Amino acid sequence: MSAVHYDSYTEARAHLKDLLDAADRGHVASLRRDSATTAVVDAERLRSYLASVTPSQAQVIPEGEGWSVFIPGLPVAADGATFDEAITEMIAALREYAEDWQERLLNAPNHRENWGLVQLVSFSDDEQLRDWLIGSKQ
Repeated sequence: MSAVHYDSYTEARAHLKDLLDAADRGHVASLRRDSATTAVVDAERLRSYLASVTPSQAQVIPEGEGWSVFIPGLPVAADGATFDEAITEMIAALREYAEDWQERLLNAPNHRENWGLVQLVSFSDDEQLRDWLIGSKQ
């Protein structure tokens, strides 16, 4: 099986299994709806790719009697009594940001380019986000 493309939603629906099988195998899989072309991509493959091309750049600093975590350029930060608690709180803050982005921030000029981060957060479990934040197991 090579690239799969359907020129209409109706055609794609009739061949949904082929479209999903192509995406699962890592082949190009797409469909056209009106004037827009949409790619169908395996979520884990997308998550892995986004993690590899989007380093977190998280800054973790000791502060007072605890730790603070922030990512420069993002309105997301967290604190914790220990390093691990701060990272856990940062994961929760990233999930909250992703939810807010989906609900209302996606078209805001200073947030719209964060779609890749939102996809990464949404398709990652907590352990994968922890590894991404601290830069291990990529």
